[in-house]
Amino acid sequence: MDPMTSVPPAFVVLAVAIALPFLPRRLGHALGVLATGGASIWAYLAPAGVHLPIRFLGFDAVLLQVDTLSRLMGIIFGLIAAAAVLYSYSSEASNRQTAFALGYVGTSLGAVFAGDWLTMVFFWELMAVTSTLLVWDYGGEAIRAGYRYAFYHGLGGSLLMAAVVCHYTAVDSFLFSASSGLVAGIPTALAAVGIGVNVGFVGLHAWLPDTYPRPQIAASVFLSVYTTKTGVYGLARAFPDGHIAIAYMGAAMAMIGVIYALFQHDMRRLLAYHIQSQVGYMVAGVGIGTAMATAGAFAHVFNHILYKALLFMTAGVVIARTGTERLDDLGGLAKHLPFTALAFTIAALSISGFPGFNGFVSKGLLTVAAHEEHLTAIYYLLMAAGVGTFMSFIKFGYYAFFRDLDREWDVDWSNWGQRVAMLGVSVLLVLFGLFPQTLFAVLPGSTAHAHTFAPSHILEGLILAALGLLGFAVVKKPLSRIAHVPDVDAIINPVMFYGTRALVRGLTELYAAVDRVVAGGSYAIARRLSYPYPVLNWVRVRATSVEREFRPGSLRATIAASIALMVVVLSGVLLGLLL
Repeated sequence: MDPMTSVPPAFVVLAVAIALPFLPRRLGHALGVLATGGASIWAYLAPAGVHLPIRFLGFDAVLLQVDTLSRLMGIIFGLIAAAAVLYSYSSEASNRQTAFALGYVGTSLGAVFAGDWLTMVFFWELMAVTSTLLVWDYGGEAIRAGYRYAFYHGLGGSLLMAAVVCHYTAVDSFLFSASSGLVAGIPTALAAVGIGVNVGFVGLHAWLPDTYPRPQIAASVFLSVYTTKTGVYGLARAFPDGHIAIAYMGAAMAMIGVIYALFQHDMRRLLAYHIQSQVGYMVAGVGIGTAMATAGAFAHVFNHILYKALLFMTAGVVIARTGTERLDDLGGLAKHLPFTALAFTIAALSISGFPGFNGFVSKGLLTVAAHEEHLTAIYYLLMAAGVGTFMSFIKFGYYAFFRDLDREWDVDWSNWGQRVAMLGVSVLLVLFGLFPQTLFAVLPGSTAHAHTFAPSHILEGLILAALGLLGFAVVKKPLSRIAHVPDVDAIINPVMFYGTRALVRGLTELYAAVDRVVAGGSYAIARRLSYPYPVLNWVRVRATSVEREFRPGSLRATIAASIALMVVVLSGVLLGLLL
């Protein structure tokens, strides 16, 4: 057997996840770094075309397949996981939490290296389970948020599964090689909505800001990476040639996300809204579908994972040292946490697309792709979102690190593990910004990106930065007076709560009514029979027994009610078939 396929990297990471709760803390986290870092190296070295065909649930499947897309995802998933495990160890994360996080990483690797829809959906659903457990592990407010998170991703996964089943009925195969993307029509419609939950389509995004600020600080670093980016990968598999509606949805995500981010006073909630905004750029690229747009989308996947993880790391250090998540309560931390402030500045310049940093490269590919395809509305929405991004992170940096605050902080510096993790990611942000050809070498599609450092493009980035600085100066005071801006969850959460309660109560009352009819009705009929006849007297005696055994609420009454309800339902179905 080929050594490259004998043990898929996802299974190595999952094995460490299973073992970690039973190992000493230092050893377990060290194995986590080695397993995830090894997965990244494996993805880089594995030749294109490596695959592992199997029979899964009686169908032909491919457990492991290496191509340009899966290689890129494997490299960055493993790389950032290694940094995140080190950060977790240094942030007092428990073995159990890191085990759930590695389970999340392993299932995500399984999804992106799958060579067929059946295997991908299998790992996709496991990814939802492991990420939910990672949220729940922290307890407190994370429990409720985790339930909502599970509901959203259960719904999205079910829709994707239905899309895959419909696709199979059309092509008689789950293999990616059987067709170019999903079959158009019902499969693509279902998949768009199902995957749209994972990537945070407008209206399906409320789980993002609801969930990511809740768990332990190191858990948020993992959560910021895998679900949404695996969703972008799935979208590219489902729509390899793009779709204009998806492109416009991506542009809307970029704009809506950045607007809501500007209103936030909670650090991690601001970052969560910016996940929706930045993933919007990727979705727009997938929707445009040209070689440059696809390259830009996955360059942005790669770059976003790096700078977003770093932003959550810096926010986590601030939260751990100060005990607050509110930007309003912070200020002047640059002199107390200089290394963290520097790492934040590098990440903020990267996500904003400032020249010389990695975000500048990938955002440029996407805006140029939109411009070349004459998608004017998408182009200007992405540019406006770029200005909003500068404004958001000027706000974050100003309130957390650089404004004068009449307060002296007594805080410790970030510890060595946190600094190593943040330094490593910071170096990569600058490296891929100054030498983008190192990233172009593993990108799908065109690698001819001579425009990256064109004077006009650099000038464009500087203008966006200037507009962002001016915009923040104008809206700083009005924004500080806004306490809360409702999102779609203000409608969805009450509807879900009261709707579910009404459904449960309705079914319970129906069940109770059938219970009363079966238990009480049978006894009443028997009592009305005449006693003189021996047979009927025997019926009376049995009816008395029925009254005792089938009293409302008893186990037997419940069973009888269930049988009666099933008879009614089956009779209705049979009658419908006959008619």
